[in-house]
Amino acid sequence: MFTHHVLSSPARRVFRFRGCLFAKNDGVHRRYAHTIPASSQDKALITIFDRPRTTHKSTISSTGLFGHRNLTTPNELVALADATVIRAQLLTDRILRAKESRRELLLVVKNLDRLSDLLCGVIDLAELVQNAHPDVKWIEAANFAHEKLCNYMNVLNTHTELYSVLKVVLSDPTIVKTLPPEAHATALIFSRDFESSAIDLPPAKRDKFVSLSSEILLLGRKFLQGVTTFGPPATIKPSELAGLKDQGLGVRLRLQARFTQRDLLVYPGSIQAQMIMRDAPAEEARRRVYIASNSSTPDQIEVLDNLLRSRAELAQLVGKSSFAQMTLDDKMAKSPENVGYFLDALLDHTRPAARSALEALSVRKQNHLNTPSLPTIQAWDRDFYCPPEPPAPPVALPPLTLGTVFMGLSRLFRHLYGISLRPVDVSSGEVWHPDVTKLEVVDEQNGVIGWIYADLFARPGKANGAAHYTVRCSRRTDDDDELGDGVSPELEGQIALSREFEAVKRHKLPNQDGVYQLPLVVLLCEFARPAAQAGTILQWHEVTTLWHEMGHAMHSMVGRTDYQNVSGTRCATDFVELPSILMEHFLTSPTVLSLFDAESTSVDRQSGNHHEDPCHSIDTYSQILLAALDQMYHSPTVLEHNFDSTAELARLHNTRGLIPHVPGTSFQTHFGHLVGYAATYYSYLFDRAIASRVWRNVFSADPLERATGEKYKREVLGYGGGKDPWKMVSTLLNAPQLESGDAEAMREVGRWRIEDDIPGRH
Repeated sequence: MFTHHVLSSPARRVFRFRGCLFAKNDGVHRRYAHTIPASSQDKALITIFDRPRTTHKSTISSTGLFGHRNLTTPNELVALADATVIRAQLLTDRILRAKESRRELLLVVKNLDRLSDLLCGVIDLAELVQNAHPDVKWIEAANFAHEKLCNYMNVLNTHTELYSVLKVVLSDPTIVKTLPPEAHATALIFSRDFESSAIDLPPAKRDKFVSLSSEILLLGRKFLQGVTTFGPPATIKPSELAGLKDQGLGVRLRLQARFTQRDLLVYPGSIQAQMIMRDAPAEEARRRVYIASNSSTPDQIEVLDNLLRSRAELAQLVGKSSFAQMTLDDKMAKSPENVGYFLDALLDHTRPAARSALEALSVRKQNHLNTPSLPTIQAWDRDFYCPPEPPAPPVALPPLTLGTVFMGLSRLFRHLYGISLRPVDVSSGEVWHPDVTKLEVVDEQNGVIGWIYADLFARPGKANGAAHYTVRCSRRTDDDDELGDGVSPELEGQIALSREFEAVKRHKLPNQDGVYQLPLVVLLCEFARPAAQAGTILQWHEVTTLWHEMGHAMHSMVGRTDYQNVSGTRCATDFVELPSILMEHFLTSPTVLSLFDAESTSVDRQSGNHHEDPCHSIDTYSQILLAALDQMYHSPTVLEHNFDSTAELARLHNTRGLIPHVPGTSFQTHFGHLVGYAATYYSYLFDRAIASRVWRNVFSADPLERATGEKYKREVLGYGGGKDPWKMVSTLLNAPQLESGDAEAMREVGRWRIEDDIPGRH
């Protein structure tokens, strides 16, 4: 019930920054669209991100993390966790007494959402500190707060009396009728989450549920620890390195072998392994490296098989046929069968292009080996006969600095939504590192609607990769009725820290009724730090990553709902990636790319042409197979006495795949998404398909059109998770046949074209 969360040779065209002209060598008359000039705030983004600085703190005030003046030391974070538990217990007791008063019953959904937000507000902040703070004492305090509040949350998730109060509310039609749509959606989320926590089971089975849940958590952690653990390294003979395209590294490897007078040991994941897979003409060397990189120990396989069985037992304990059925109940897909319909349609749609690409690779292999017939493409041939190319934009662009890219984002949001990004100083103590930049998200009608803290440069100890952390969700607060929580005078002092923590979050917006808790998110990336006299130059895949994460951020900003459980990115797993993937599509438009030029006021509307990876369809097909494998691993099959995850992987590849399974390999133990995306790995493909259709049918013709942006903001982003996503998508695409989200709707999405036109996608 109570959850928290965090969330990858064309015709010649020339981009000239001055005048922003896209020139096409075909003599076709060009049409121009006027764009809104970059504002002084937009240009300030270049200064704040591209100029090196030791600090950008304000000297006028001092505060604590995120402006909480009583959050200046690690001990205060611990004290906040303690105070939060006291307040949470008071609110829990109030909800448990609700049956005594109709007025209190009418407030149950609101108070459950308040209770969830009370806990999540500290848990989410602690999770950010765990992953971003450089001070080990702060991290230790965050670990304490996180564990304490998560344990309390687990107690609430199996609290039978809380569930019984909610059932009274949902079974009373006169009360349900008073609930706004958001409140009703929130109530149903609570109800489903209670039920999936074995709340209806007798005590012995509830205990079994808790035991299995703990076991699954431990097995998941153990599985992830082994994801990057491989078997013995590959043994490569020096003669097998002849002909390497990378002469520098290749020569060094051959000299190393000659000096040591023995075969080389090549470890999976190393630069040497990657080079051999891409450049070694000798097939045997590539084969051995591939096998080493996709092998497992018996212990790794046993951990995964035990994890899958425990999940299946947990699902059957709560009356579901499989873990997939239990997981998908509240997703867009609704059932494993519907996921199967989607994946089958997608496989059918993708197979011809993938087979054509494989045939092209087979011709290359035939020419390389000089064989009379077309040879079979093996798993170790993919990168050699179709070397991955560095991601590139659709047209030639000058180097893009981090500040320039943020300016482009701000200008895009102003065109589409009337929203812009404004850099602001931070007070002393407000951020956890001098690198962190604070941005106000400013609506032209309502003023500041949220904040983004950007922690974008790599440093030791910081979490790897890119991520969007929701530290604070949207929520209406002026109707909280805190006086009814029954706080005794002796407890006032003990909860003062929590009250002050909550008070900082509340804001009155211009031109709107009510007081709201405004969203606050953090973006973590690991870009290179700015050089002495120049900003960080982003590679194209880094530009794509930043736009993807900003898609999540804007979902959090615009999805400003009255209930935090449905705000912003708190929505179905198979819907949450739609806004972020759609943002990547905007980078295919020359019109949008012109926004990187601060002086541009007009732009050629013609679409850019960029090279398409000929092997993209092979990779997409492989990803579909992984989604199918994920579904099979979370089906009732795993409880059969002879279940073998390796055998199932081989069967899938040999019956539905295009490249044969390699005996002796067991890739499944390196498929880390089996933990974070258990039974939902299809989601990214699903949202890619929807985003492709939305881009082509809604935005591509005029990607800066304000009316289109307002419709998308109103019909999709604004609801967060408070409305059925199928209804949102069907309205946006004017496709009423999708509204029911039935099996045919899943098949229809599966027949849509998965994008292969996003530059920078691998």
